[in-house]
Amino acid sequence: MPEPAAPAGPLAGRTAPHGKVAEPLPLCPSSALAERGLAFGFDVQLWGQSARAFALRFDGRVVAYMNRCAHVPVEMDWQAGDFLDHERRWIVCSIHGATYDPVHGHCLAGPCAKRRLMAIETVERDGQVYWYPSRDIQPVAFDAAAEESPR
Repeated sequence: MPEPAAPAGPLAGRTAPHGKVAEPLPLCPSSALAERGLAFGFDVQLWGQSARAFALRFDGRVVAYMNRCAHVPVEMDWQAGDFLDHERRWIVCSIHGATYDPVHGHCLAGPCAKRRLMAIETVERDGQVYWYPSRDIQPVAFDAAAEESPR
């Protein structure tokens, strides 16, 4: 499989915590994200702690955010992967009703005024969606010893 193109624009030169340029990580096939459909949830490490994130397709573009309301850090989906309102126009927190613009994550209404969702950079190439780790958001570490231990 060919490597995705080097990041350009705001992703150019992004560095991982160890000082190297962050490499994009495979997230899901492009076909897993229907326009304004259910989101694809995934596990990450946020500030060294386990957390959930999600990606969805909105107006033809893949966007990804931490699954944390800007008002109170709780997961926002109504049911697994269901973040959008009934009209499929806004991301809405199921707990507090905070309403966010899916394009840039800014809070439009509710108790999170002037805040925004924590964005995760993505790129879509050759039928695959990739995400970029950042200083604060890292992939979940694979523990080979835990995988090999008997249950």
